[in-house]
Amino acid sequence: MSQEELILRIAELEKQNEQLKTELEETKVHLKKYTAPASSKKYYQEHKEEHKQRVREYQKRTNYKSESKHIPTAEQRKEYNRRAYLKKKEKETQESQENI
Repeated sequence: MSQEELILRIAELEKQNEQLKTELEETKVHLKKYTAPASSKKYYQEHKEEHKQRVREYQKRTNYKSESKHIPTAEQRKEYNRRAYLKKKEKETQESQENI
């Protein structure tokens, strides 16, 4: 490559580098809008009641019903946990017997 071609290539790369820097800066500014947690947290703290009211209105308007229809009682939860514990214990004993 001749010296003139190298100079042109360097100028082209510098131009491309500047374009990428400006694009990166624009992207950072754009992302800052969405990722700045302090501002969004502050907004929701100040407008918490308004947001809750909008949610209530939406639920009323759409006849929203919770997907979870069955809520286990304390006794049922104990039974589920007991079964899970026994099943886990049985599995561990089987694995230990297989390893022997």
